[in-house]
Amino acid sequence: MWSSVSRSGRSLAGQFLLFQLVVVAVVLVAVAAISVTQSTKEFRDVRGQRMIAVAENVASTPIVRDRYPAEPGAARDPFVASTLAPEVDRAVGLSGASLAEIIGADGRVDVSSDPLRVGKTVGLGGSDVLLGRAWFGDADIDARHSLAAHVPILTSDGDVIAVVAVSEKYPSLWTLFSGAGERLVLYLGLGAALGSIGSWLLARRIKKSTRGLEIAEIASLAEHREALLHSIREGVVAVNNDGVVTVLNDSAQDLLGLTPDDVGKPLAAAELDPTVRAFLLSDDNERDVVIATPTKVLALNRRAATSQGKQIGMVTTMRDSTELASMQSQLTSHKSVTDTLRAQTHEFANQLHTISGLAQLGEFDSVTEFVGTLTRRRAAISDAVTQRISDPAVAALLIAKTSLAAETGVALRLDPTAHLRALDPALSTDVITLLGNLIDNAVDVSENSADARVTIGIDDTDGLELTVADTGPGIPENLRAAVFARGVTSKPDVPGGRGIGLALVRLVSAQYGGTVTISDGPGGGAMFTVRLPRAAVTLPDSPPPAPVPTYTAQL
Repeated sequence: MWSSVSRSGRSLAGQFLLFQLVVVAVVLVAVAAISVTQSTKEFRDVRGQRMIAVAENVASTPIVRDRYPAEPGAARDPFVASTLAPEVDRAVGLSGASLAEIIGADGRVDVSSDPLRVGKTVGLGGSDVLLGRAWFGDADIDARHSLAAHVPILTSDGDVIAVVAVSEKYPSLWTLFSGAGERLVLYLGLGAALGSIGSWLLARRIKKSTRGLEIAEIASLAEHREALLHSIREGVVAVNNDGVVTVLNDSAQDLLGLTPDDVGKPLAAAELDPTVRAFLLSDDNERDVVIATPTKVLALNRRAATSQGKQIGMVTTMRDSTELASMQSQLTSHKSVTDTLRAQTHEFANQLHTISGLAQLGEFDSVTEFVGTLTRRRAAISDAVTQRISDPAVAALLIAKTSLAAETGVALRLDPTAHLRALDPALSTDVITLLGNLIDNAVDVSENSADARVTIGIDDTDGLELTVADTGPGIPENLRAAVFARGVTSKPDVPGGRGIGLALVRLVSAQYGGTVTISDGPGGGAMFTVRLPRAAVTLPDSPPPAPVPTYTAQL
């Protein structure tokens, strides 16, 4: 069972809440810093101009100018400090400055609102007032950072004989912060409160959406999901409502010939068999659908994927049924043999009853004639096949299918030009699969038709060509590709009544690099033609067959 606390000791919602509070705090600090910076700039600009105006007023006062000599270096009034003290005090009172004083050109303080500074030699810092122009800027006065304004007292010749200095200490950060606006602190407080509440609500929402799972647990679930998904032997493909592939496990990639890069791309753009693509993109739910590609027989099942009552896409599972289809074909062949034996047993039982009746009647000559007729007929059928078909397995299949077709009233006819040499055992097995499925389908559709007949052609002159023509209803051209691609568990579900057998025919043909096509048959039905190239078919030499008559077998 998953725990509700992450490895760090704090829940995901708690971590997110803390993170959000940190963000809110950073924003508040940034706002405060900007506010303080703006207040500092405003203080410097406004107060600097104000103090220059006050300093200029002091410098232009007649009593101040009268107490200083008209030329630089001349002796100054020894009572200048007491005489001009009211002027500097008035300057402090008018401007609200911290300090106002008059400094000689030599840097000695002559007059000051702070009596303790009178007589001290001070520096002017970065001021250029000695060049004869007013200045304001930052200065350190008695180790305190201050804003100072300097205005020169000039002689009639423009020489600087003294400097009026007015300074004010920079306010504290709290003073600047609170002075930025009467309601700034209130706004920041409200912002912090709202941000904290919003962060808490969002943290609760995240906790509910993640069902209480923490980061490590979510990561572990994702890893387990990926591992389980890709270890499933069945292929899994998920497509969302927009037709985009969202899940594609390893088995699906192998079965469909896709790559991990196809995840996140539209399925319509993937290189897929058209029938498979159409099934994956269809909206209806189908079960146990079999689709044959040129190389595989796939059994697919698709279901709608829902979340919170809404459909979010379709999930299709698939498995490779190629071997199963081959086994099904082999079982069908065995069933065909069983049915043939059953038919022959029924036929032989009737013949034995006839012989028994003739014997009981004492018609021994009739018995001899009847047995001879049966022997010649059976030998004629076998000879007609074996003299043209040298491969014993294929010949046996045709003889068995002849008796089985006769049970349903369908005549099986071997083309007069048919010829087949002995085949390699593996190739012989596959040829039996091809012919068995084609003949079974042809017999099914020809039953109850007028002149019910199935014609088989075999030619090994150049590679191997097999043809099976029936007298059924035929297959429209627009459905001829579909009968090979789509198969289901029951033949009526597929146009023409053809199921997995035809899909297997195409698959076996493709394995040899061959083709299978459908055309109109000479008897009005359909004709299937399988062509295997010479390079894929190795046939041992055998003498050409002797001419024999064609045969038919019917009830």
